[in-house]
Amino acid sequence: MKPSTDRTRPEGGRRLRIGIGGMAIESSQFCPHRSVYDDFRITRDGALLDRYTWTGPEDELAALVEWVPLVHAVALPGGPVERTSYDRIKAELTGRIAESGPLDGLVYDIHGAMSVVGLEDAEADLTDAVRAATGPDTLISAAMDLHGNVSRRFADHLDLLTAHRLAPHEDAWETRERAARKLVGRLVSGKGRPHRAWVQIPVLLPGEKTSTRLEPAASLYGRLASVEALDGIVDAALWVGYAWADEERCRAAVVVTGDDPARALAEAASLARAYWDARRDFVFVGPTGDADSCIARAVASPARPFLISDSGDNPTAGGAGDLAYLLGRLLANEELASGRVTVLHPGITDPEAVAACFDAGVGAEVTLAVGGQVSAGTGPHAEPYALTGTVTSLDGAAAPEPGTPRGNPAYDGGGRTAAVTRGGVTVVLTERRKPFHTRADFGALDPLRYDLVAVKIGYLEPELYAMAADWLLALTPGGVDQDLLRLGHHKVRRPLYPFDDEGFEDPDLTPVLLA
Repeated sequence: MKPSTDRTRPEGGRRLRIGIGGMAIESSQFCPHRSVYDDFRITRDGALLDRYTWTGPEDELAALVEWVPLVHAVALPGGPVERTSYDRIKAELTGRIAESGPLDGLVYDIHGAMSVVGLEDAEADLTDAVRAATGPDTLISAAMDLHGNVSRRFADHLDLLTAHRLAPHEDAWETRERAARKLVGRLVSGKGRPHRAWVQIPVLLPGEKTSTRLEPAASLYGRLASVEALDGIVDAALWVGYAWADEERCRAAVVVTGDDPARALAEAASLARAYWDARRDFVFVGPTGDADSCIARAVASPARPFLISDSGDNPTAGGAGDLAYLLGRLLANEELASGRVTVLHPGITDPEAVAACFDAGVGAEVTLAVGGQVSAGTGPHAEPYALTGTVTSLDGAAAPEPGTPRGNPAYDGGGRTAAVTRGGVTVVLTERRKPFHTRADFGALDPLRYDLVAVKIGYLEPELYAMAADWLLALTPGGVDQDLLRLGHHKVRRPLYPFDDEGFEDPDLTPVLLA
């Protein structure tokens, strides 16, 4: 649907009015954690515009666009969002849209893998409400994570949608900028809503098998820029989907956006077929094994530091972050338990254990029931671990009072942390769920001083990747277990690879044109 000309061209000195807002979280439905309002970092007004480099007065877009900050909410990945928290954020976003006056466009900054208690397709529900608030003439451009899910109901309400092209997501901010600049281009040109060729692919793989560091993802994602450059094409995007939700929408998808509908359909079909044909070629981004074999290989290796990913409890994929399973396996290794080899293991979320360590002080011996604050009862791997050790480090300020908005732990440091050492094993306990992706995340502890570093993560983020002399991906249990077949999906639409393989008939990969 094409907006009227006077709303797409900045004539007579009038700049385009483009809103910015959204809600972003990755939610594992196999994780017992529940995400609530206080887990979100809420940004409004000038602070929201300050998130982006292209909204400032020095950018060339400033002469064309009046940016209208709405509200943006982002949280560390976790379990499904509580319905009341979701409804509160949705109400503010749609309310601010309604209060903002007519918008020529909206930069919709989301993730794509949000789950909400009681909803089957959270992004579609949110987008239904956003479209109702903007009205039909506002062009909406969505910037997404490639691990999002793209249902037809969701895509129907969007005019442009694009996703990251790198995993790890070193192009996350570039993706947002691409979504914004393409939106401005459409509005200035007066071309209005382009065609979108949409198709889902019956493949659902974990991110650790679809890293663009390796083939076939490297080539598949490498094609997108060349498709985008074709005459009549505006954008090309490929989503691998989110493997730790259990909904019909969970599967890979392609959207090719363009003014030439025939070309958009042809390119979408070609990308979808290439992804399907490569489904068995995807492999883990690093060598794998169970916890004990990975530990034994790391201990025996001369490479230092040797990193191990505790992938099943990765909080940045949606894991609870409170499992002490790997801690138990580390201490079951004689070389580590004796102290002949050292390992740093961040970070198990356990506010009660952290408080006990702060009460005891550095140098004190403590006996703790570590982990299982949220996950206990979900399986033998989720029970607390009885740990006796010495408090060797304390870091951070006290946690806020209950109910105090505290933002996203990915931004505020995760509260207080305590390190406890037993033998050669030093475990970092965190007050709140916290990723350890950069050297700064470790605080006063220097990971380079340890033989091994065992982190709750999947594929290594760039700083960890550069730090590692060698690396193994431990296929540990948890809410983001890499072994999808043992998680118990039952709502995904079948047949679906890898849940179905032998005898799986050639799927219909004909794209649908969303006009």
